[in-house]
Amino acid sequence: MSVQDYMSALKLGKKEYSACVNRGSYRYLPVLENLVPEDGIDCEVHLGIDQIPLRLVVGTCNAARTNAFASNFMPLLDYGTEFSAKWASLSDSQLNDGIINPIKVYEYMNKFYVLEGNKRVSVLKYFKAVTVNAEVIRMVPKKSDREEIKIYYEFMDFYKCTRLNDIYFSKVGNFPSLMKLVGIEPDTEMDEDSRRDLASCYLLFSNAYYARGGGRFDFPVGDAFLRFIHIFGYETAKCMSSIEMADNVRKSWAEFELLSDDEEIDLMMNPNDDHKKNILSYLLPWPTGNNKKLRVGFIYENTPQDSEWCYAHELGRQYIEETFGEQIETLNIDNVVPEKDDEDAINTMIDSGMDLIFVTSPSMIMASVKMAIAHPEIKILNCSLNMSHKYIRTYYARMYEAKFLTGVMAGALSNQDKIGYVAQYPVYGSIANINAFALGAKFVNPRAKIYLQWSSQKNVNVEEAFKRKNIRYISDQDMITPQCSARKFGLYNNEGVGNRQHIAMPVWHWGVFYEKLIQSIISGSWKQDESSDSTKALNYWWGMSAGVIDLICSDKIPVETQRIVALFKNMIVEGKFKPFADELYDQNRKLRNKKECALSPDDIITMDWLLDNVVGVIPDLDDLEESARAIVMNQGVMQE
Repeated sequence: MSVQDYMSALKLGKKEYSACVNRGSYRYLPVLENLVPEDGIDCEVHLGIDQIPLRLVVGTCNAARTNAFASNFMPLLDYGTEFSAKWASLSDSQLNDGIINPIKVYEYMNKFYVLEGNKRVSVLKYFKAVTVNAEVIRMVPKKSDREEIKIYYEFMDFYKCTRLNDIYFSKVGNFPSLMKLVGIEPDTEMDEDSRRDLASCYLLFSNAYYARGGGRFDFPVGDAFLRFIHIFGYETAKCMSSIEMADNVRKSWAEFELLSDDEEIDLMMNPNDDHKKNILSYLLPWPTGNNKKLRVGFIYENTPQDSEWCYAHELGRQYIEETFGEQIETLNIDNVVPEKDDEDAINTMIDSGMDLIFVTSPSMIMASVKMAIAHPEIKILNCSLNMSHKYIRTYYARMYEAKFLTGVMAGALSNQDKIGYVAQYPVYGSIANINAFALGAKFVNPRAKIYLQWSSQKNVNVEEAFKRKNIRYISDQDMITPQCSARKFGLYNNEGVGNRQHIAMPVWHWGVFYEKLIQSIISGSWKQDESSDSTKALNYWWGMSAGVIDLICSDKIPVETQRIVALFKNMIVEGKFKPFADELYDQNRKLRNKKECALSPDDIITMDWLLDNVVGVIPDLDDLEESARAIVMNQGVMQE
């Protein structure tokens, strides 16, 4: 029997050898000493005896035995050699008692290279064993800015707590994210039951994932597992049976396809007006031929009375009620806490018969996705930017266009070269707003400097900071609430207490956005918005040309300033002027955009740098108040 096994293994080895020749790839086992760069190792750490995944045993430590094996660890030496006899003997041992003696390996970047026991590995791989007992010595690479090194250092922190090798990721930050979702405390070893639960959950997921063809994707299974845990929650996932796991993996499949496309997003920059109906379409019932009203739900994280953001969306809800009249019915739920009762709130909406649900907080993105997967018949949208999820659509507005105009205004009106800017959170889109304002000011005053402060930063008194620098013209938050109508908002001249003069206020016209989205449903054109590439996520990102962003100006502004602002506004609306065009330099005088070129929408959304005339920094997560961290962790940007 051992002879037959060796001949079968030899056949597999020669087949792999030929395939490598045809592909032009290396035909033998990778050799660790050829992979490790000179002076690239920080230290060696003895990890003791461990059960390691055989699939991660990929090579040998030195070149002495590498030619005896194909790259899949199957033998290449003909039968009759001393090598083949030893291999056959090990084959008998595996069949009779199992191979017990541990091999000895070096671990480098979560791959294992055999120092002693190459033939044992070959036999175990032939018999499709899953793990092998091994004495492990870890070769720790020196820290560097290379992404793969950063990921590996995160893995080592994860391994210290879990002793698990199977889970791995392709992006920095994923290991800490998984640890937070699972409830793993840094530097704290998991107890055996918790470790077993995590390993079992991952194994069930992997089996279901590979059964549906996950092996064709070019990213680690861990990436898909993390997305799955984000959606369903770890406590729910670890209690799933194999049948439930397979069913939920099937339902979530489009999320994994997005990962394979590097989470590409199809940005819809303007409403699809190809299918516009005449005014009579507003009078037709929805859907045509049915007297059923379109029922629309709105979910707010706070209340419209104490949150400017929620108040703006509430005005939008009231707008569509007036616009569509009896054709629609709306419901709103406020004070919904993200990751606590957001799923219950969406469930309440669904139980109340809502056809369309607008979730206005980006912190509720995962609850939105989970409920959309569970209820594909309901249209769910989340108000967020640059979030890649297939089962929901996301929406936002190009506020940077209005910020550019207020920057022009500030630069024209201020008799100083110092102008203040208050930002709230360092999230996608907010950096573009800051830079657009700075660019607008620079258009009319090349010497203008924008002094940046963050209202969500710990231990910072924004008003005092501006007062010390004698800064009078300030761009502050965009919105107001009914309870605090006299607060600092928009662009104002802060001459002193009681002498504040409001000059202009950017406006979010969410009502216009909601009206056009609802009209697309009424007209039956909802599906036309999807691109031909059905794997991409869809993000509505409309601006002044769609009427969802505007600027309200004081009538006390000089006529000349009004005219130049109106000129820029008209050109933006008509698509004749783009703020982020021509040469742009960051604070380090690094060229960010070339002459006569315009930044792409993706580059604008994901800006993580500040223009050269901005004085200030993008704060780290640890510098922010606790209330801001959840939002920034979901949608935050990090400065290069």
